[in-house]
Amino acid sequence: MVNEPTEEDLVKRAFDVQAPDVLWVTDITEHPTGEGKSYCAAVLDCFSRRIIGHSIDTRQTTKLVVDAMAAAVARRKPAKDATILHSDHGTQFTSWTFGKRLRAAGLLGSLGTVGDCYDNAMMESFWGSMQLELLDTRKWQARAELAAAAFEWIECWYNPFRRHSSIGMLSPVDYEERHRSSSTTT
Repeated sequence: MVNEPTEEDLVKRAFDVQAPDVLWVTDITEHPTGEGKSYCAAVLDCFSRRIIGHSIDTRQTTKLVVDAMAAAVARRKPAKDATILHSDHGTQFTSWTFGKRLRAAGLLGSLGTVGDCYDNAMMESFWGSMQLELLDTRKWQARAELAAAAFEWIECWYNPFRRHSSIGMLSPVDYEERHRSSSTTT
């Protein structure tokens, strides 16, 4: 039972969904500061590309990913067994604690194949945008400074204003609002 997955791959690279809260993806990135590395975990809704939960810490622990997932669940309140949360096989995502919290939240766990960046390509694309548009724009002296900038970039720029070609050149917030409006008028 060496490296046995705790969840199967429910996604199989099919990231296109027709409504919010059907498929979420999650991952961790790191970035250096003058005080040492800072780690960020985020949860992205594949429907709109919106970051619905994130957490930043000085260590890459299970708590980091549990906190990001908890933020997503608190924000979206998904129906039980209706939302897939897809990740890689990092130890944080295969931990007993993460699995327990995942099931308690009513989420369906999914793990991509080992060593395959395409199995979480949408999340990797988000990290690439964050790297280019925020993280690499300067040298960050303090972790708190980077954490505040990441929060502001996600909540005040990326979610409400950053346009995506894959969703009709709308921002994630605008795309979800358009979906809500069309769903209530039909």
